Amino acid sequence: MLRFIRPNTRMDTILLVDDSPLRASMRKSLLEGVMPSVARALDAAEALCMVETPEFAKSLALVVTGHVMPGISGPEFVAEFRRRMPQVPVLVLGMAEHFQNEYQGIDRVYFSRTKVPDELRALAARLVRVDEKQTA
Repeated sequence: MLRFIRPNTRMDTILLVDDSPLRASMRKSLLEGVMPSVARALDAAEALCMVETPEFAKSLALVVTGHVMPGISGPEFVAEFRRRMPQVPVLVLGMAEHFQNEYQGIDRVYFSRTKVPDELRALAARLVRVDEKQTA
């Protein structure tokens, strides 16, 4: 397992982890208004493989994932992702009541229960801007 520290390069990619083709297509279009590049992983395993590529890891500005996924759970994925890339923010989407409690002790994790596209886009844009200020 590689662990990447963010270099002094431009991060311009959002990684969307979503197993639903329709939902992923809509979210990808939505997030393309925030960042020029949105890459999609079908599941947590594919996402973790993607971040093992140094070029991809260097460009990563934000990860957007669901709380419920096939294979490993959202909290397991986020914990493993955090071990590999401790500085990249993760936005977890979920509708369950109090799902945020399952992520206690994991840094730089943000949550949204919204289904409103403009709210999701604004939140992603805000997270990317806050992250740029913290690493600049």
